[in-house]
Amino acid sequence: MMISQRQAYGEVLAELGKEYENLVVCDADLAHATMTCIFEKNHPDRFYNFGIAEANMVCAAAGMAHNGLMPFVSTFALFGAGRAYEQIRNSVCYANANVKFGLCHAGISTGEDGGSHQSIEDIALMRVLPNMKIFVPCDAVQLKQAVRTAAKTEGPVYVRIARPPRAVLTPEDAPFVPGQAHILRQGSDICLMASGLMVEESLKAAELLEREGIHAAVVNHISIKPFDWETTLAFHAQMPILTVEEHSVIGGLGSAAAEVIAGVPGGGFGMVGIIDKFGRSGKPEDLFQAYGLTPENICRQAKALL
Repeated sequence: MMISQRQAYGEVLAELGKEYENLVVCDADLAHATMTCIFEKNHPDRFYNFGIAEANMVCAAAGMAHNGLMPFVSTFALFGAGRAYEQIRNSVCYANANVKFGLCHAGISTGEDGGSHQSIEDIALMRVLPNMKIFVPCDAVQLKQAVRTAAKTEGPVYVRIARPPRAVLTPEDAPFVPGQAHILRQGSDICLMASGLMVEESLKAAELLEREGIHAAVVNHISIKPFDWETTLAFHAQMPILTVEEHSVIGGLGSAAAEVIAGVPGGGFGMVGIIDKFGRSGKPEDLFQAYGLTPENICRQAKALL
């Protein structure tokens, strides 16, 4: 079954609106793209459309948080993490304000919108900010878990939301603990550490490697910050690690893993991701092919690392 994370985002916000009377949603004139229109329909008195004024929206959200509200700020990842970065830094993170960011259309899977709208640096920008937590769900079920966890977590949280519908990989009762990765598949030869949409591609790659007698473990890093040091170091001690992400290899999942294992004896290390390039216009599947975000390329990189 294919479900979009955006649809799940709108649905879970509407559900949480019944549980948290202080939950409000701030949107930058993209309610039908972010699917916060579902929350607006159910809780119209707690929905605020700030128009195309992202910096103003973030500052207002910080003010709301200081007055006891719990704002979820929603727009495209590029506009939220990029255009309003200084406001996120100073008005939210510096003050440790209880503001949540549900930023969608992240990565290159935005597709035909092109490089100007494809955010391949958002995790790097958010990760460097003190007090910010970062969740990167792999499917709609995990998206709902991430948003519910964000609502229970004091302080700033960024939930990265993908645009296209994808298969559901996560059981409804699976735990979601910040800083704790999910081991989806055990292996003895190489570990594929993935996040977001690349979790499914890594599972497919593991199946291809299995046909060649290579036993690959697959780990889903649902939390980039805080990061699961323990699991990363445990696999590094046993086998090479290949990180796989729909983000720049600079500052994202690969960088987080490299920072953990730097100077620690263990297996080899490699990264699959976007290598210091902007996105471009095209169908998501064609872009994944062009940028090497495919099971076949993951296999090639895994074998090269071995």
